Amino acid sequence: MKASISWWDLSGSGQTIDSLRVYLREEGVQPWERIHGLRLKFWISDRQANRWGAVTLWESTADLTAPMPPNRATELIGHPPNHRMETDVEAIIEGVHSGGLLDRGLAFEPVKKS
Repeated sequence: MKASISWWDLSGSGQTIDSLRVYLREEGVQPWERIHGLRLKFWISDRQANRWGAVTLWESTADLTAPMPPNRATELIGHPPNHRMETDVEAIIEGVHSGGLLDRGLAFEPVKKS
């Protein structure tokens, strides 16, 4: 298996964690649901450091040169990730939990009004 981690610094980009959550909720997640060889993708944020990112986990046989959905995060943020790392996965474990992917993350929680 392979893993990839991408981090963007949002400083000066015009995007915020909140605006990127809207992007995920409205269009960002669905295109990745049909990618062959993708085991898992999750999007991450660090509000304190003003960073946005994604982590992908790929099967060893995945063709990473195959067409992928457009990198809308790069388009919206205005530049490629500040940090990108690809690495081998030595082991994977899934712990005991309540079932399927019911908690889809902060982007899918009700929007809080200010």
